Amino acid sequence: MRFADKCVIVTGAASGIGRATALLFAAEGARVYAADRDFEGAQRLSGESPGITAVACDVCDVAQIKALMDRAAQDCGGIDVVFNNAGAAGDRAPIDEIEAEGWDRTMDLLLRSVAMGIRYAVPHMKGRKGASIVNTSSIAAIGPGYSPTAYAVAKAGVLHLTKCTATELAKYGIRVNAVQPGFINTNIFTTALEMPADLVDTAKAMILQASSNAQPVARGGMPDDIAQAVAFLASDAAGFMTGASLVVDGGITIGPRHAWDPETPDMFSALQAMADAAAAAGTPA
Repeated sequence: MRFADKCVIVTGAASGIGRATALLFAAEGARVYAADRDFEGAQRLSGESPGITAVACDVCDVAQIKALMDRAAQDCGGIDVVFNNAGAAGDRAPIDEIEAEGWDRTMDLLLRSVAMGIRYAVPHMKGRKGASIVNTSSIAAIGPGYSPTAYAVAKAGVLHLTKCTATELAKYGIRVNAVQPGFINTNIFTTALEMPADLVDTAKAMILQASSNAQPVARGGMPDDIAQAVAFLASDAAGFMTGASLVVDGGITIGPRHAWDPETPDMFSALQAMADAAAAAGTPA
């Protein structure tokens, strides 16, 4: 019961990582405010645990973020933990095609909302022992190739925002950290592709299988994998961590495939195999 009697905010709580994290916090004693623009989804979640309160909140609307934080603080007397998690794939257009509106919309959802979540939570977190903020970044922040450009840039911004705010808020005893998920089996991929509902389950199974083959940990990532990392960062067990990011990706970013897959030769092994084959055939290498 690491979060007994704690007031916790989770944005993007109606599904995926947010849902799993809200349930975990509630199971460990927290009073959780599950915020999502999908209010019906948040209400279904609240029906699964008496510790969860559903709140309608579109994080692209700053007034709604402020109202969320003010409501939770009024009910609880303050806020102990904030998980700035709400997000989606954003505009998928390449840089030579994206329009300013799509770029701005992506930044508002994935970066500005995190900044404003911190902005309006902090006044209610000052003086709270163990106060902690966790932000959702991504492995896309590490380098290109994992997501569309606008998403990757926004998630890199979340990492730097995490570091900057950790320094600013240290004087209040508020820790700020980030989690960087890899390929997690949520609806973000199927939603981004506007996939028909009857294909979603099949597509998610394909994504799960593909991701399990693409990383050293030979299984697909699940929302609870990230929830466990977020709970750790928010807990007293991580009390000596701030301005840090925790990569939870099954090892997909640790190096090229040949570094961990014995069936994939590295460049030198491949060249040696070519030389050996040439020698066996009597051809000068």
